Amino acid sequence: MSVDPIEATVDEAEKPAPAAVDDAAAGDGVDEAVVSEVVSSEVGGSDTTAVADGVDAEDEDDDEDDELVEEGEIAADYLEQLLDILDFDGDIDLDVEGDRAIVAIDGGEDLAKLVGRRGEVLDALQELTRLSVQQSTGNRSRLMLDIANWRAGRRDRLSSLGAEVAARVLQTGERETLKPMTPFERKIVHDAVTKIAGVHSESEGVEPNRRVVVIKDA
Repeated sequence: MSVDPIEATVDEAEKPAPAAVDDAAAGDGVDEAVVSEVVSSEVGGSDTTAVADGVDAEDEDDDEDDELVEEGEIAADYLEQLLDILDFDGDIDLDVEGDRAIVAIDGGEDLAKLVGRRGEVLDALQELTRLSVQQSTGNRSRLMLDIANWRAGRRDRLSSLGAEVAARVLQTGERETLKPMTPFERKIVHDAVTKIAGVHSESEGVEPNRRVVVIKDA
């Protein structure tokens, strides 16, 4: 009997060792039971001179950047093991954006399987990668993972959608409610709407059906 290489990695997720390679993907879907079990375990004096304050602030910024770089490197090692197990090709790029590490995988034909429908597999893999980083550093990670440029493309589409809806609401005066979105997606839309004077946006509902509503200013 043959074994799907993606399904085989689910067994690895159940191993307690920090170096274990985890995965929640099976084809284009998510093994929600395994993802839920693993992800749930993730939650577990002033200076005397202005000069000294400035130096300390710079040191803190440097320390924070170093920590984010370390997060990215740990995540890259983890994901490289995953790609090897699945026999998938992909180039891993690391960056730091604001207060989080950014890890991107691109270049392989099979990478779409690690994205899934509407990014479900990508979101699950991001949580497992954060858990791997936390197991190594002892600190909760906020790193963002992108695969096959999916998040970047999604950001562009949602930004355009937010601008289009805002312009339409400004013209018609009628509020518009968008489809349910993830927090990541809603923030992109909110940011796009704020650039259009005369309208604003709000989030309504509860997860996973929380959505953006665009309203003309009174």
